[in-house]
Amino acid sequence: MMEKSFRNGLGYTLMGDYNITNIVLPEENRPIGRWGRIYREHLGEHHPICFKDLILSGQLWTYRVTLNEQTQERLVLIIEQMKASEGVTEELKAADQMAWGGAMNSIRNLAEEIVLRELIYR
Repeated sequence: MMEKSFRNGLGYTLMGDYNITNIVLPEENRPIGRWGRIYREHLGEHHPICFKDLILSGQLWTYRVTLNEQTQERLVLIIEQMKASEGVTEELKAADQMAWGGAMNSIRNLAEEIVLRELIYR
């Protein structure tokens, strides 16, 4: 086996007649989560070059994990802001659970659409 490096900075190992890329994956223990999985599908379908670059650089997992965490934080913030602006409170929950549940479902769906457009499908 012979190792060499090409112009793009990736290392390769010659095995027979083939150059095999030396990819080292990062030590990552955080979960990818829902938003990271959605982003992977979006990248693969709509940005294949960026997707392949992230794979070859070994950064795809870390990037997806970080994006998942940022998206989740943004989702919680948007939901809290929308609850405050629409008057969805614990008092409403105690008084009328059906109205509270409907309002929360509506808020959550709208917040998910916002984070999809802001952070995932950009």
